[in-house]
Amino acid sequence: MILDYDIVVVGGGHAGLEAATAAATMGSRTLLITMDMNKLGQMSCNPAIGGIAKGQIVREIDALGGHQGIVTDRSAIQFRMLNKSKGAAMWSPRSQADRKRYIEEWTKVCTETPNLFIWQDTATEILVENGKIRGIKTQLGVHINARAVILTNGTFLNGLMHFGQKKVGGGRISEPASFGLTEQLCNLGFKTDRMKTGTPCRIDKRSIDFNKMAEQKGDDDWHKFSYLPQVKRELKQMSCYITYTNEKTHNILRQHLDESPMYNGQIHSIGPRYCPSIETKIVTFADKPAHQLFIEPEGVDSNEYYLNGFSSSMPMEVQFEAIHTIEGLENAVFYRPGYAIEYDFFDPTQLLHTLETKIIENLFFAGQINGTTGY
Repeated sequence: MILDYDIVVVGGGHAGLEAATAAATMGSRTLLITMDMNKLGQMSCNPAIGGIAKGQIVREIDALGGHQGIVTDRSAIQFRMLNKSKGAAMWSPRSQADRKRYIEEWTKVCTETPNLFIWQDTATEILVENGKIRGIKTQLGVHINARAVILTNGTFLNGLMHFGQKKVGGGRISEPASFGLTEQLCNLGFKTDRMKTGTPCRIDKRSIDFNKMAEQKGDDDWHKFSYLPQVKRELKQMSCYITYTNEKTHNILRQHLDESPMYNGQIHSIGPRYCPSIETKIVTFADKPAHQLFIEPEGVDSNEYYLNGFSSSMPMEVQFEAIHTIEGLENAVFYRPGYAIEYDFFDPTQLLHTLETKIIENLFFAGQINGTTGY
């Protein structure tokens, strides 16, 4: 089977969605390839957009005609302007989003964008002729011709998740990794490396004692991400809650550091400077008696809460034992443990300022494939 498009975008995450809708809006017949079209814009880790050094990017995307700010405002369950105690230049917008609503809003954007088509499949090979991109092939054997290809594979290229010594292949929990592209790109002359990041466990709201925590409400004012006047925050606004680790928590984690893939040699990848794991915190900041944690909701109609500040690749039993020492979480019931994930990325010095690769004409890399934070 052969298909023909102007542009093919591989990956339906933050970068891929913006790339696909932008290309289609500008008149190119665009195909977005994603493993699961029911998870467009799936927020892999924390269901939040923005924050320090990132909220500004979302507003720049909005000013350029992108959709992330609009989708975030329409799915927001808490908006906060960070750093308001400092000067206005330091203010950083951040919004907690309803995970399901965020996907629904992005799906609506894609289905209403002229020239944008979706194919549910996995890209396994790029087609190159005389140093120029010609298209891609997929796992289902489909040959797709294209004048340009944009790879936005996120954490899926040879993705490997770590739950202590337990290793599971995947791009994120319960979703398969993507194989083949890295090896082909290396054969074409690209330099690649491995990156690691992590995510915390998810906790059942009904098992949390919020009375032992400090409530953190959002900003009930006019602030939002999008500059468009017709875009409003539409959902019920929800509170987050603050609690802290303690010496008992730290002692449990220290006793099991040799079981952490981050410290026993199981993981050799480099990690971004943002969002350090709880293991890294107790080692790097050994003098600190406590670390602040944020208990954040995943959605208006969900009992799922996110333990921001407790990313971990420890065995699940160790994670649960340590978390049960934290005030308000003594009886916590878990949906799933946290984990670390390793994945392939490509050195961004191999790109032009347009994000086109220097080696293959009309092949572009965007998002986490370049070693970014995801957006």
